[in-house]
Amino acid sequence: MSNQNALYPKIQSLFESFDFNAISNDRKKTLQPLIDFIQLKFNQEQEIRLNLICTHNSRRSHLAQVWAQTAAYYYKIKNVSCYSGGTEATALFPKVAEVLLESGFEIQKLSEGDNPIYAIKFSENETPIIVFSKTYDADFNPKSEFAAIMTCSQADGGCPFIAGAEKRIAITYDDPKAFDGTSEQTEKYQERSLQIAAEMFYVFSQIKK
Repeated sequence: MSNQNALYPKIQSLFESFDFNAISNDRKKTLQPLIDFIQLKFNQEQEIRLNLICTHNSRRSHLAQVWAQTAAYYYKIKNVSCYSGGTEATALFPKVAEVLLESGFEIQKLSEGDNPIYAIKFSENETPIIVFSKTYDADFNPKSEFAAIMTCSQADGGCPFIAGAEKRIAITYDDPKAFDGTSEQTEKYQERSLQIAAEMFYVFSQIKK
């Protein structure tokens, strides 16, 4: 029996291009508390809830949510639910959806308006990830027994306390927003998405069954 589940072919080939050795030792130390949290919950056969948090819940937190959920499925780590939120709600930045589509995800827009809701699928028979911008403590997100993963330093500094979080872990990423409106925008969003993807796959690859 395979140790991996099947992803859409383009996502699968993207995964096969990852080199975990390219992740620096310093970065692996940053990721270790998340590995430890997941491993502990896995060993205790408990639900593994991750709330990926950034300031506006528009870019990095969504990328981290989608890639973490995909990696958990790929490595057959059960009972993993990934959420995202911000210190304020805005909207998923359209370039994020574009980059994920380019990476091989299937994306359906479920609603229009200022804060559209998207369904993002990574595998034919799996439930899609529901994505939209919300505050980290919105009713859609868990109220307790979760790890708060701070994906940007601004949210980490601006949220000294996350109610209900069992553990708070800072895994921060540079904001691709800095390149909005420039000729490098697409490249930088892809770069950030691939960094987050490789790190989330690395995290789940380390869970011992």
